[in-house]
Amino acid sequence: MTAPAGIVTAKRGAAGRILDFFGRGVVNIVLVIVAVFWLVPSIGLALSSLRNSVDNSQTGWWTVFTRPAQLTVDNYTNLLSNSQFMGSFVNTIAITLPATAAVVIIGSLAGYAFAWIRFPGRDWLLVAVIVLLAVPLQVSLIPIAKLYGSIGLFGSILGVIIFHTAYGLPFAIFLLRNFFTQVPGELLEAARLDGASEWRIFSRIILPLGMPAIASLAIFQFLWVWNDMLVALIFTNATSQPITVAIQSQLRQFGANIDILSAGAFLSMIIPLIVFFAFQRYFVSALLAGSTK
Repeated sequence: MTAPAGIVTAKRGAAGRILDFFGRGVVNIVLVIVAVFWLVPSIGLALSSLRNSVDNSQTGWWTVFTRPAQLTVDNYTNLLSNSQFMGSFVNTIAITLPATAAVVIIGSLAGYAFAWIRFPGRDWLLVAVIVLLAVPLQVSLIPIAKLYGSIGLFGSILGVIIFHTAYGLPFAIFLLRNFFTQVPGELLEAARLDGASEWRIFSRIILPLGMPAIASLAIFQFLWVWNDMLVALIFTNATSQPITVAIQSQLRQFGANIDILSAGAFLSMIIPLIVFFAFQRYFVSALLAGSTK
């Protein structure tokens, strides 16, 4: 609601906004409490990664607030000098980025085709895609492992990328196809009458309008691949394992090495959080896309 002409409204300060927030009722207070409880494990992990092994074994992470001298960056210095951890971190990036990009690109093209291009067998292929959504990942682990062993992809980063791409595509196609169908057909028909090719329609109309859904898909795929351990545990070896498998192997070998483990776990957690908050506005836009006309 805008102020009437001629009336100057004063901007409220930070204290006024805080009072407005808490003045909206019990719901906001409950949300703050839930957010605090959700953040406590993350804060504890971050503070544990900044304490040495002696302090971590003798006292809890909350003692940092009374003894801030415990804080040190030695854990991260040791982590950066650990070739196994740093190699697994590079492997995680090498797996996650191509697997995410391939799913987004192929899923966008296929979603547009299923939504607006008529071709023989389109409906049956869409049914097959929907059926693939219900196929559990675990049922294909052994057959794919045998296939990879026969063609020389077992233990390689490429094999993990192909696996994540194949399992991410059904959801990507289904999600983007449903989102692209909400684009007004008259807009596409007008572009075709003006002589625009299907590629031009896809790149100039569909992609800009579908960016919220595409960004949401990229977030889901990135988080799934980055945090995956089951597929990586089966299809990688010591030279191609991502950081999730490296942390698991360190935990198994050095259960009391909490300083290095906490630093590695926090490093593994902070990257997905940065990606999520970087694309948060697109994610929210996709969630609210169907709420208004």
